[in-house]
Amino acid sequence: MILKKILEYKEQTTGQLVQGVEQLLQANGVTRYYGKGTLFEGKKVKITGNEEQSVEAENVILASGSKPLILPIPGMDLPRVLTSDELFKLKEVPKSLVIIGGGVISVEFATVYSALGSKVTILEAMSRLVPNMDKEIAQNLKLILKKRGVESHTSAAVQGVHMEGDTCVCTFVEKEKEQTVEAEYVLCAVGRCPNTDGLFAEGAAPDMERGRVLVNDKFESSIPGVYAIGDLIFGAQLAHAASAQGIVVAEQLAGKEPSVNLDVVPGCVYTDPEIASAGITEDAAKEQGIKVKTGKFIMSANGKSLITKEERGFIKIVADEETDVILGAQMMCARATDMVGEFVTAIANKMTVAQLLKGMRAHPTYNEGIGEALEEAEGGAIHVVPKKKK
Repeated sequence: MILKKILEYKEQTTGQLVQGVEQLLQANGVTRYYGKGTLFEGKKVKITGNEEQSVEAENVILASGSKPLILPIPGMDLPRVLTSDELFKLKEVPKSLVIIGGGVISVEFATVYSALGSKVTILEAMSRLVPNMDKEIAQNLKLILKKRGVESHTSAAVQGVHMEGDTCVCTFVEKEKEQTVEAEYVLCAVGRCPNTDGLFAEGAAPDMERGRVLVNDKFESSIPGVYAIGDLIFGAQLAHAASAQGIVVAEQLAGKEPSVNLDVVPGCVYTDPEIASAGITEDAAKEQGIKVKTGKFIMSANGKSLITKEERGFIKIVADEETDVILGAQMMCARATDMVGEFVTAIANKMTVAQLLKGMRAHPTYNEGIGEALEEAEGGAIHVVPKKKK
């Protein structure tokens, strides 16, 4: 029953957003066609829907998004082995769920379905969960999920899935030992790949590599006037990155300077607590030979976090020790995804720790934690035990 209500709310919310976009397109005089678009003969697009028609334009932007990536191992075509898209179609919460992959999609679904009562097991091939994020975040996340009953296996190479009655049996190798885990369903959450099915007529595709469209610094493909953005190209596979790229391409075509810095892409993970990051980690900075200073604030000392009983987590900033310029930030706390924008703005504008500290932060707010982390980098945080002098 609760899953049904959640899915109904999802449909209602997404429907409202789609309707809003439709109204905006109409208000701005945008002509809309409904159907499947296929690029052919340069900049011509064939639209297959209720009726077939074609349009031609001076410029074409390809933005067809992505689809779930399927592992090339036995059993991925079984009816109880699902993608993230298909999992939403279940009418009842699975009693047990094995998730192949330990990235963002995986830990988000693990958070949701464990809260709904599923016994969740994660199998990740890399040495830690969310391997592209700060290692301290990965360690904390694994502990939090464990406390909620989620079992995580890292450095686990999945060999395949087979059925025994109505039960999925997933075979994997961990520490050179073959093991199995059983579940009612298996979720394949190893990422997404470009959705190019039917996008190009035969011989009409631009230069591509590993299924992605190759573009220059203006997002133009090898076909002049044909651009590609988002999940179709290499780079951050995130909705807000694709949106920003689309804005930049539109501005370029209108003869305007790009208004968005595309080099600083916020990363957001909707677990509990939320995770967000911008810029580079401390380890990445050191690998680049940069001498850094860091500031960290544990959110259990934050008033708003205590009020809402969401005190688990921290905010960490990384800055260049010589120039004081902020290089990165990693957050694991309530409202992290809402607060990371402050760091994106700071990094994009090469702001220093001192400059970002100029702003007064209201009390009680989660945002105070940012000020404390910045102060800690400067050695003056009020609500942090001072570091011992060397």
